[in-house]
Amino acid sequence: MRAQVGDQLIVESPHTGATKRDGEIVGLHHDDGTPPYDVRWSDTDQITLVFPGPDAHIHPIGHRPEGQRETTGPRGPAVTHRSARSLSEAVVMALVRDATAAPSMHNAQPWRFQYSRRNRVFHLRADLRGALPHTDPVLRALHIGCGAALMNLRVAVAHEGWQATTRVLPDPSDPMLLATVTLTGPLGDKDDPAALYPAVHTRHTSRYPFAETPLPDAVLTALAEAAHREHLSLSFASGSHLRSVMDLALEAEARNLTDAGAAADLDRFTRRADDTRPATEGVPEYAFGPRRRIGKAPLRDFAGGKPIPGRPTADFETAPHLALLSTARDRPLDWLRTGQATERVLLRATVEGVSTSFLTQALEWHDLRWPLRDPMSGNAYVQMVLRLGYGPPGTRTPRRPVHDVLDLEP
Repeated sequence: MRAQVGDQLIVESPHTGATKRDGEIVGLHHDDGTPPYDVRWSDTDQITLVFPGPDAHIHPIGHRPEGQRETTGPRGPAVTHRSARSLSEAVVMALVRDATAAPSMHNAQPWRFQYSRRNRVFHLRADLRGALPHTDPVLRALHIGCGAALMNLRVAVAHEGWQATTRVLPDPSDPMLLATVTLTGPLGDKDDPAALYPAVHTRHTSRYPFAETPLPDAVLTALAEAAHREHLSLSFASGSHLRSVMDLALEAEARNLTDAGAAADLDRFTRRADDTRPATEGVPEYAFGPRRRIGKAPLRDFAGGKPIPGRPTADFETAPHLALLSTARDRPLDWLRTGQATERVLLRATVEGVSTSFLTQALEWHDLRWPLRDPMSGNAYVQMVLRLGYGPPGTRTPRRPVHDVLDLEP
Protein backbone atom coordinates (compact mmCIF):
# COMPACT_ATOMS: atom_id res chain seq x y z
CA MET A 1 0.00 0.00 0.00
CA ARG A 2 1.39 3.36 -1.09
CA ALA A 3 -0.17 6.81 -0.87
CA GLN A 4 0.45 10.50 -1.38
CA VAL A 5 -0.68 13.43 0.71
CA GLY A 6 -4.18 14.30 -0.39
CA ASP A 7 -5.19 10.73 -1.22
CA GLN A 8 -8.29 9.27 0.39
CA LEU A 9 -8.15 6.33 2.82
CA ILE A 10 -11.35 4.29 2.67
CA VAL A 11 -12.20 1.69 5.31
CA GLU A 12 -14.88 -0.74 4.19
CA SER A 13 -17.26 -2.90 6.17
CA PRO A 14 -15.96 -6.48 6.02
CA HIS A 15 -19.52 -7.77 5.65
CA THR A 16 -21.12 -5.45 3.06
CA GLY A 17 -18.18 -3.89 1.24
CA ALA A 18 -19.74 -0.44 1.81
CA THR A 19 -17.69 2.49 3.00
CA LYS A 20 -17.52 2.43 6.78
CA ARG A 21 -15.22 5.42 7.21
CA ASP A 22 -13.11 7.66 5.03
CA GLY A 23 -10.58 10.40 5.47
CA GLU A 24 -7.88 12.45 3.78
CA ILE A 25 -4.23 11.47 4.15
CA VAL A 26 -2.56 14.64 5.41
CA GLY A 27 0.82 13.26 6.44
CA LEU A 28 3.30 10.55 5.50
CA HIS A 29 5.90 8.90 7.74
CA HIS A 30 7.90 7.21 4.96
CA ASP A 31 9.22 8.73 1.75
CA ASP A 32 7.98 5.77 -0.29
CA GLY A 33 4.35 6.38 0.74
CA THR A 34 3.97 3.24 2.85
CA PRO A 35 1.99 3.23 6.13
CA PRO A 36 1.41 4.58 8.68
CA TYR A 37 -0.45 7.75 7.68
CA ASP A 38 -1.82 10.82 9.39
CA VAL A 39 -5.50 10.82 8.40
CA ARG A 40 -8.11 13.55 8.83
CA TRP A 41 -11.38 11.64 9.17
CA SER A 42 -14.39 13.13 7.36
CA ASP A 43 -16.85 12.23 10.15
CA THR A 44 -14.91 13.91 13.00
CA ASP A 45 -12.44 16.25 11.24
CA GLN A 46 -9.84 14.85 13.67
CA ILE A 47 -6.34 13.74 12.62
CA THR A 48 -5.10 10.37 13.86
CA LEU A 49 -2.16 8.07 13.13
CA VAL A 50 -3.45 5.10 11.14
CA PHE A 51 -1.96 1.69 10.33
CA PRO A 52 -4.41 0.50 7.61
CA GLY A 53 -5.71 -3.02 7.94
CA PRO A 54 -6.94 -5.46 5.27
CA ASP A 55 -10.35 -3.71 5.15
CA ALA A 56 -8.77 -0.42 3.97
CA HIS A 57 -7.63 0.81 0.58
CA ILE A 58 -6.28 3.99 -0.94
CA HIS A 59 -8.23 6.11 -3.41
CA PRO A 60 -5.64 8.17 -5.35
CA ILE A 61 -7.46 11.48 -5.28
CA GLY A 62 -4.97 13.20 -7.55
CA HIS A 63 -5.74 10.96 -10.55
CA ARG A 64 -9.05 10.51 -12.30
CA PRO A 65 -10.38 6.97 -11.88
CA GLU A 66 -10.56 4.94 -15.04
CA GLY A 67 -13.85 5.35 -16.90
CA GLN A 68 -14.72 8.83 -15.59
CA ARG A 69 -15.33 11.47 -18.22
CA GLU A 70 -15.00 15.19 -18.40
CA THR A 71 -18.30 17.03 -18.66
CA THR A 72 -19.18 20.62 -19.34
CA GLY A 73 -21.38 22.75 -17.08
CA PRO A 74 -22.58 26.34 -16.95
CA ARG A 75 -19.32 27.47 -15.35
CA GLY A 76 -17.24 25.82 -18.05
CA PRO A 77 -15.48 22.45 -18.05
CA ALA A 78 -16.25 20.41 -14.95
CA VAL A 79 -14.98 16.94 -14.21
CA THR A 80 -16.72 14.28 -12.20
CA HIS A 81 -13.60 13.97 -10.08
CA ARG A 82 -11.83 16.89 -8.41
CA SER A 83 -8.31 17.13 -7.11
CA ALA A 84 -8.18 17.39 -3.35
CA ARG A 85 -6.32 20.69 -3.67
CA SER A 86 -8.07 22.31 -6.65
CA LEU A 87 -10.94 24.34 -5.21
CA SER A 88 -10.07 27.86 -6.30
CA GLU A 89 -11.42 31.07 -4.82
CA ALA A 90 -13.47 31.60 -7.98
CA VAL A 91 -15.13 28.21 -7.60
CA VAL A 92 -15.83 28.80 -3.90
CA MET A 93 -17.51 32.11 -4.76
CA ALA A 94 -19.52 30.45 -7.53
CA LEU A 95 -20.73 27.76 -5.13
CA VAL A 96 -21.86 30.35 -2.61
CA ARG A 97 -23.55 32.33 -5.38
CA ASP A 98 -25.48 29.17 -6.23
CA ALA A 99 -26.39 28.66 -2.57
CA THR A 100 -27.73 32.18 -2.17
CA ALA A 101 -30.11 31.78 -5.11
CA ALA A 102 -32.35 30.02 -2.56
CA PRO A 103 -35.64 31.59 -1.43
CA SER A 104 -36.19 33.03 2.03
CA MET A 105 -39.10 34.78 3.71
CA HIS A 106 -39.40 38.32 2.31
CA ASN A 107 -36.10 37.56 0.50
CA ALA A 108 -34.37 38.49 3.77
CA GLN A 109 -31.39 36.19 3.01
CA PRO A 110 -30.62 35.17 6.62
CA TRP A 111 -27.37 33.33 5.87
CA ARG A 112 -23.63 33.75 5.95
CA PHE A 113 -20.92 31.36 4.75
CA GLN A 114 -17.36 30.68 5.80
CA TYR A 115 -15.02 28.50 3.79
CA SER A 116 -11.90 26.90 5.26
CA ARG A 117 -9.35 26.18 2.53
CA ARG A 118 -7.30 23.93 4.79
CA ASN A 119 -10.18 21.59 5.60
CA ARG A 120 -12.36 22.17 2.50
CA VAL A 121 -15.32 22.90 4.78
CA PHE A 122 -18.19 25.33 4.25
CA HIS A 123 -19.76 26.69 7.45
CA LEU A 124 -23.33 27.98 7.16
CA ARG A 125 -24.23 30.50 9.82
CA ALA A 126 -27.38 32.44 10.63
CA ASP A 127 -27.15 36.13 9.72
CA LEU A 128 -29.48 38.13 11.95
CA ARG A 129 -29.58 40.92 9.39
CA GLY A 130 -32.18 38.69 7.78
CA ALA A 131 -34.23 38.14 10.93
CA LEU A 132 -37.89 39.18 11.13
CA PRO A 133 -38.35 39.97 14.84
CA HIS A 134 -42.15 40.20 14.84
CA THR A 135 -43.14 37.77 12.10
CA ASP A 136 -40.54 35.13 13.01
CA PRO A 137 -39.73 35.56 16.74
CA VAL A 138 -38.40 32.00 17.24
CA LEU A 139 -36.35 32.08 14.00
CA ARG A 140 -38.23 29.19 12.42
CA ALA A 141 -38.42 30.93 9.03
CA LEU A 142 -34.76 31.93 9.35
CA HIS A 143 -33.78 28.27 9.76
CA ILE A 144 -35.96 27.28 6.80
CA GLY A 145 -34.33 29.90 4.57
CA CYS A 146 -30.87 28.74 5.62
CA GLY A 147 -31.90 25.14 4.99
CA ALA A 148 -32.90 26.09 1.44
CA ALA A 149 -29.48 27.69 0.89
CA LEU A 150 -27.87 24.53 2.30
CA MET A 151 -29.77 22.42 -0.23
CA ASN A 152 -28.58 24.65 -3.07
CA LEU A 153 -25.00 24.36 -1.83
CA ARG A 154 -25.29 20.57 -1.76
CA VAL A 155 -26.61 20.59 -5.33
CA ALA A 156 -23.86 22.94 -6.52
CA VAL A 157 -21.10 20.96 -4.81
CA ALA A 158 -22.34 17.79 -6.49
CA HIS A 159 -22.47 19.62 -9.82
CA GLU A 160 -18.81 20.52 -9.34
CA GLY A 161 -18.01 16.82 -8.97
CA TRP A 162 -17.57 16.58 -5.19
CA GLN A 163 -18.84 14.14 -2.65
CA ALA A 164 -19.75 16.04 0.53
CA THR A 165 -20.61 15.25 4.13
CA THR A 166 -23.28 17.52 5.58
CA ARG A 167 -23.75 18.03 9.31
CA VAL A 168 -26.67 20.00 10.67
CA LEU A 169 -26.41 21.88 13.99
CA PRO A 170 -22.89 20.51 14.57
CA ASP A 171 -21.99 22.56 17.67
CA PRO A 172 -24.53 22.95 20.54
CA SER A 173 -22.40 25.72 22.03
CA ASP A 174 -22.66 27.79 18.82
CA PRO A 175 -26.37 28.12 17.92
CA MET A 176 -25.67 30.43 14.97
CA LEU A 177 -23.64 27.68 13.27
CA LEU A 178 -26.39 25.82 11.45
CA ALA A 179 -24.49 23.38 9.24
CA THR A 180 -21.15 22.32 7.79
CA VAL A 181 -20.52 20.87 4.36
CA THR A 182 -17.18 19.06 4.04
CA LEU A 183 -15.85 18.14 0.60
CA THR A 184 -14.52 14.62 0.99
CA GLY A 185 -13.72 13.29 -2.47
CA PRO A 186 -15.07 12.50 -5.91
CA LEU A 187 -18.80 12.30 -6.52
CA GLY A 188 -20.23 8.80 -6.37
CA ASP A 189 -22.41 7.31 -9.07
CA LYS A 190 -25.51 7.32 -6.86
CA ASP A 191 -25.35 10.97 -5.81
CA ASP A 192 -28.33 12.62 -7.47
CA PRO A 193 -28.43 16.28 -6.31
CA ALA A 194 -26.37 17.39 -9.30
CA ALA A 195 -29.31 16.60 -11.61
CA LEU A 196 -31.22 19.49 -10.03
CA TYR A 197 -28.53 22.07 -10.78
CA PRO A 198 -30.13 23.49 -13.97
CA ALA A 199 -33.03 24.74 -11.81
CA VAL A 200 -30.91 26.58 -9.22
CA HIS A 201 -30.91 29.89 -11.09
CA THR A 202 -34.18 29.44 -13.01
CA ARG A 203 -36.34 28.78 -9.94
CA HIS A 204 -38.14 31.97 -8.95
CA THR A 205 -41.27 32.57 -6.91
CA SER A 206 -44.18 33.18 -9.27
CA ARG A 207 -46.87 35.55 -7.95
CA TYR A 208 -48.94 35.22 -11.11
CA PRO A 209 -52.13 33.23 -11.81
CA PHE A 210 -51.74 29.55 -12.58
CA ALA A 211 -53.90 27.41 -14.85
CA GLU A 212 -56.56 25.20 -13.28
CA THR A 213 -54.91 22.25 -15.09
CA PRO A 214 -54.33 19.25 -12.78
CA LEU A 215 -50.75 18.21 -12.17
CA PRO A 216 -49.94 14.73 -13.54
CA ASP A 217 -49.66 11.92 -11.01
CA ALA A 218 -46.05 11.34 -12.06
CA VAL A 219 -45.18 14.93 -11.13
CA LEU A 220 -46.96 14.71 -7.78
CA THR A 221 -45.11 11.49 -7.02
CA ALA A 222 -41.76 13.05 -7.96
CA LEU A 223 -42.39 16.02 -5.65
CA ALA A 224 -43.43 13.80 -2.75
CA GLU A 225 -40.30 11.71 -3.28
CA ALA A 226 -38.15 14.86 -3.27
CA ALA A 227 -39.54 15.81 0.15
CA HIS A 228 -39.13 12.27 1.45
CA ARG A 229 -35.42 12.29 0.53
CA GLU A 230 -35.02 15.12 3.04
CA HIS A 231 -37.06 13.34 5.74
CA LEU A 232 -40.29 15.32 5.33
CA SER A 233 -43.81 14.37 4.41
CA LEU A 234 -45.49 16.16 1.51
CA SER A 235 -49.25 16.00 1.03
CA PHE A 236 -51.64 17.70 -1.37
CA ALA A 237 -54.66 19.45 0.12
CA SER A 238 -58.05 18.59 -1.31
CA GLY A 239 -61.73 18.84 -0.47
CA SER A 240 -62.61 20.35 2.90
CA HIS A 241 -58.94 20.45 3.91
CA LEU A 242 -58.07 22.60 0.89
CA ARG A 243 -60.90 25.01 1.74
CA SER A 244 -59.70 25.17 5.34
CA VAL A 245 -56.10 25.93 4.36
CA MET A 246 -57.24 28.72 2.01
CA ASP A 247 -59.52 30.22 4.67
CA LEU A 248 -56.71 30.18 7.23
CA ALA A 249 -54.33 31.86 4.79
CA LEU A 250 -56.89 34.56 4.02
CA GLU A 251 -57.47 35.14 7.73
CA ALA A 252 -53.73 35.45 8.33
CA GLU A 253 -53.29 37.82 5.40
CA ALA A 254 -56.05 40.05 6.78
CA ARG A 255 -54.35 40.08 10.17
CA ASN A 256 -50.96 40.92 8.65
CA LEU A 257 -52.40 43.93 6.84
CA THR A 258 -53.60 45.43 10.14
CA ASP A 259 -50.75 44.31 12.42
CA ALA A 260 -48.12 46.99 13.07
CA GLY A 261 -45.28 44.51 13.68
CA ALA A 262 -45.99 42.49 10.55
CA ALA A 263 -46.25 45.73 8.57
CA ALA A 264 -42.85 46.86 9.90
CA ASP A 265 -41.19 43.59 8.88
CA LEU A 266 -42.79 43.83 5.43
CA ASP A 267 -41.79 47.46 4.97
CA ARG A 268 -38.19 46.68 5.87
CA PHE A 269 -37.92 44.06 3.12
CA THR A 270 -39.96 45.56 0.29
CA ARG A 271 -38.65 48.05 -2.24
CA ARG A 272 -40.87 50.52 -4.05
CA ALA A 273 -39.77 51.94 -7.40
CA ASP A 274 -38.62 55.19 -5.74
CA ASP A 275 -36.79 53.46 -2.87
CA THR A 276 -33.22 54.73 -2.47
CA ARG A 277 -31.98 51.80 -0.38
CA PRO A 278 -29.54 49.36 -2.04
CA ALA A 279 -31.42 46.77 -4.10
CA THR A 280 -29.60 43.72 -2.70
CA GLU A 281 -32.33 42.19 -0.54
CA GLY A 282 -36.09 42.10 -0.11
CA VAL A 283 -38.85 42.01 -2.70
CA PRO A 284 -38.80 44.87 -5.27
CA GLU A 285 -42.00 46.37 -6.61
CA TYR A 286 -41.56 44.74 -10.00
CA ALA A 287 -41.82 41.32 -8.31
CA PHE A 288 -45.01 42.00 -6.31
CA GLY A 289 -47.16 40.46 -9.04
CA PRO A 290 -50.69 41.56 -9.92
CA ARG A 291 -53.45 42.22 -7.40
CA ARG A 292 -56.06 39.50 -7.19
CA ARG A 293 -59.36 40.47 -8.75
CA ILE A 294 -61.15 37.16 -8.26
CA GLY A 295 -60.09 33.65 -7.26
CA LYS A 296 -59.10 31.95 -4.04
CA ALA A 297 -55.31 31.70 -4.25
CA PRO A 298 -54.40 33.68 -1.11
CA LEU A 299 -51.12 35.31 -2.13
CA ARG A 300 -49.31 37.75 0.11
CA ASP A 301 -49.81 41.39 -0.84
CA PHE A 302 -46.28 42.78 -0.71
CA ALA A 303 -47.73 46.26 -1.23
CA GLY A 304 -49.23 46.01 2.25
CA GLY A 305 -52.66 46.97 0.96
CA LYS A 306 -51.37 50.27 -0.41
CA PRO A 307 -52.09 51.30 -4.00
CA ILE A 308 -49.32 51.19 -6.58
CA PRO A 309 -49.92 53.25 -9.73
CA GLY A 310 -50.10 51.05 -12.80
CA ARG A 311 -50.19 47.76 -10.91
CA PRO A 312 -52.39 45.33 -12.86
CA THR A 313 -55.11 43.06 -11.54
CA ALA A 314 -55.65 39.43 -12.53
CA ASP A 315 -57.97 36.48 -12.02
CA PHE A 316 -56.40 33.73 -9.93
CA GLU A 317 -57.31 30.07 -9.46
CA THR A 318 -60.55 29.09 -7.79
CA ALA A 319 -59.04 25.78 -6.59
CA PRO A 320 -55.26 26.21 -6.33
CA HIS A 321 -52.93 23.21 -6.01
CA LEU A 322 -51.50 23.43 -2.49
CA ALA A 323 -48.81 21.17 -1.07
CA LEU A 324 -48.06 20.95 2.67
CA LEU A 325 -44.70 19.85 4.04
CA SER A 326 -44.88 18.43 7.55
CA THR A 327 -42.65 17.02 10.29
CA ALA A 328 -43.32 14.86 13.32
CA ARG A 329 -41.51 17.30 15.62
CA ASP A 330 -40.95 21.05 15.71
CA ARG A 331 -37.29 21.70 16.51
CA PRO A 332 -34.55 23.75 14.80
CA LEU A 333 -33.35 20.48 13.24
CA ASP A 334 -36.81 20.01 11.70
CA TRP A 335 -36.81 23.58 10.42
CA LEU A 336 -33.47 23.09 8.68
CA ARG A 337 -34.74 19.86 7.18
CA THR A 338 -37.83 21.73 6.03
CA GLY A 339 -35.69 24.26 4.19
CA GLN A 340 -33.75 21.53 2.43
CA ALA A 341 -36.90 19.59 1.55
CA THR A 342 -38.70 22.73 0.37
CA GLU A 343 -35.86 23.70 -1.94
CA ARG A 344 -35.50 20.17 -3.29
CA VAL A 345 -39.23 20.15 -4.07
CA LEU A 346 -39.01 23.59 -5.70
CA LEU A 347 -36.03 22.60 -7.82
CA ARG A 348 -37.71 19.39 -8.90
CA ALA A 349 -40.90 21.30 -9.73
CA THR A 350 -38.88 23.73 -11.84
CA VAL A 351 -37.26 20.84 -13.72
CA GLU A 352 -40.77 19.48 -14.36
CA GLY A 353 -41.96 22.85 -15.74
CA VAL A 354 -44.15 23.63 -12.71
CA SER A 355 -44.28 27.16 -11.29
CA THR A 356 -44.33 27.70 -7.53
CA SER A 357 -45.01 30.24 -4.82
CA PHE A 358 -45.42 30.30 -1.03
CA LEU A 359 -48.48 30.59 1.24
CA THR A 360 -46.85 31.02 4.63
CA GLN A 361 -49.15 33.61 6.22
CA ALA A 362 -51.02 31.16 8.48
CA LEU A 363 -47.71 29.66 9.62
CA GLU A 364 -46.83 33.06 11.13
CA TRP A 365 -49.74 33.01 13.61
CA HIS A 366 -49.56 30.49 16.45
CA ASP A 367 -53.30 29.93 16.66
CA LEU A 368 -53.65 29.42 12.89
CA ARG A 369 -50.72 27.10 12.32
CA TRP A 370 -52.07 24.02 14.10
CA PRO A 371 -55.42 23.95 12.20
CA LEU A 372 -53.48 23.82 8.91
CA ARG A 373 -52.78 20.14 9.41
CA ASP A 374 -54.94 17.53 7.78
CA PRO A 375 -56.70 15.82 10.73
CA MET A 376 -56.78 12.57 8.75
CA SER A 377 -53.04 12.43 7.98
CA GLY A 378 -51.57 12.41 11.47
CA ASN A 379 -48.76 14.78 10.42
CA ALA A 380 -48.18 16.88 13.53
CA TYR A 381 -46.49 20.09 12.38
CA VAL A 382 -47.06 21.83 9.06
CA GLN A 383 -43.83 23.66 8.24
CA MET A 384 -44.46 24.98 4.71
CA VAL A 385 -47.35 25.53 2.30
CA LEU A 386 -46.56 25.71 -1.42
CA ARG A 387 -48.76 26.75 -4.32
CA LEU A 388 -48.05 24.80 -7.51
CA GLY A 389 -49.27 25.03 -11.06
CA TYR A 390 -48.64 25.79 -14.69
CA GLY A 391 -48.19 29.48 -15.26
CA PRO A 392 -45.70 32.27 -15.90
CA PRO A 393 -42.24 31.77 -14.40
CA GLY A 394 -41.38 33.91 -11.43
CA THR A 395 -39.45 37.15 -11.45
CA ARG A 396 -35.84 37.17 -10.28
CA THR A 397 -35.28 39.08 -7.04
CA PRO A 398 -31.95 40.62 -5.96
CA ARG A 399 -29.30 38.94 -3.84
CA ARG A 400 -26.50 40.35 -1.73
CA PRO A 401 -23.12 40.18 -3.48
CA VAL A 402 -21.07 37.14 -2.59
CA HIS A 403 -18.34 39.16 -0.88
CA ASP A 404 -21.00 40.36 1.59
CA VAL A 405 -21.97 36.83 2.68
CA LEU A 406 -18.72 34.87 2.38
CA ASP A 407 -15.63 34.79 4.58
CA LEU A 408 -12.60 32.93 3.22
CA GLU A 409 -10.27 31.37 5.76
CA PRO A 410 -6.78 29.87 5.24
